[in-house]
Amino acid sequence: MEIYQIWLLIAAVFVVIEIFTSGFAVACFSVGCAFGAILAACDLSLTWQVVAFAVGTFLAFVFIRPIVMKYLDKNTNDTGVKTNMDNIIGKTAVVTEKIDENGYGRVKIDGDDWKAKTNDGSEAEVGTKVEIESFESIILTVKKL
Repeated sequence: MEIYQIWLLIAAVFVVIEIFTSGFAVACFSVGCAFGAILAACDLSLTWQVVAFAVGTFLAFVFIRPIVMKYLDKNTNDTGVKTNMDNIIGKTAVVTEKIDENGYGRVKIDGDDWKAKTNDGSEAEVGTKVEIESFESIILTVKKL
């Protein structure tokens, strides 16, 4: 078996390992192995092959990985629009069930009814407008406007 074939075999092993992991880190080593394989195919010394492996891995971490991670990150986008639950933070809701002295009640926002508590434990009467500050599980934390 030729040296370049060994480099390619190791690169394939790294690709398989990457399939079972996240973060596109192991695949960067696969790119480095491809660089080493190219120099091995050109009959350069093992020293140059290892240097090419290190440089290829470094370049993959610096240039390829950020692009791939941006593509794979589904929680953000280029428009800066909030997604999922984060979208309701800062919106105004209306109290539908009095938030009592224990600090819990219900609010309605965008047609949905949520359990809510005030940020300071104060009461809020039905019809009071409140702002969504945060959430924990399915309970919204609100403050009076």
